[in-house]
Amino acid sequence: MPELPEVETIRAGLEAKLAGRQFDRVEILDARLTRPHDPVEVAAELQGERVAAVERRGKYLVFRFESGRALLVHLRMTGGFRHANRRVEDEDPHRRAVVSLDDGSDVAYRDVRRFGTWLLLEPNELEPYLVSRVGDELLDRRLFAKTLQPLLTRRRAPIKAVLLDQRLFAGVGNIYADEALWWSRLHPLRSAASLDLAEIKRLLQGVRKALTHGIARQGATLRDYRGVEGQSGSMQREFRVYGRAGEPCTRCGTAIRKTRAGGRGTWFCPACQP
Repeated sequence: MPELPEVETIRAGLEAKLAGRQFDRVEILDARLTRPHDPVEVAAELQGERVAAVERRGKYLVFRFESGRALLVHLRMTGGFRHANRRVEDEDPHRRAVVSLDDGSDVAYRDVRRFGTWLLLEPNELEPYLVSRVGDELLDRRLFAKTLQPLLTRRRAPIKAVLLDQRLFAGVGNIYADEALWWSRLHPLRSAASLDLAEIKRLLQGVRKALTHGIARQGATLRDYRGVEGQSGSMQREFRVYGRAGEPCTRCGTAIRKTRAGGRGTWFCPACQP
């Protein structure tokens, strides 16, 4: 599933291609993409909209239009966008929508598993929708360990599971939670409530390091993820713990172990993360 670094990479690619452009024609080819709303009606509503900005909130992409409306896209497991400097004619069984722009180019939405969603919102609907579903952006430099402490001290769940709760922390998924905890030297099964202020500060620094590393490397391509130009990410070549069971820790040489936390496969170093 695309996590914050992958979604941010896609956002930046789309912003460069779409800012200021008008949606001349929209085809939604899969009714699941907009359900329960009629895809024909949604496509008709999108035609003529001009993009003011492409933003990200957690794992959501936000297409803000000059009209004040917004298209909220969640890529789920395998969603992604491809830009082509021409009208797309070739057949792709995984193409679910095509947006033709006023510069003669196309942006196609692809989704192998078909779990992604598009939701068109009116000007007063976006913020209430996001506030009820998405928590703090841990890359926000206005967020401090003291701010997080009251949130964590009330939760006895493993810190790994708490990091994955999108209502608390926006955009962190399985890969970057494991990487962040390695950078933080915190065991994934530690109770969130057991962390002191110094450990919460390390955790915040670790999350930011993991996410910024991922963004700088344009995300991690393990299977389906690609950038807007079809490029692969390279973060998978630099994982410290994720998917590396039995391999030596790059910091201390101890064999990486795998366990489960919050129902998810979890990798950690038993020496660095006691």
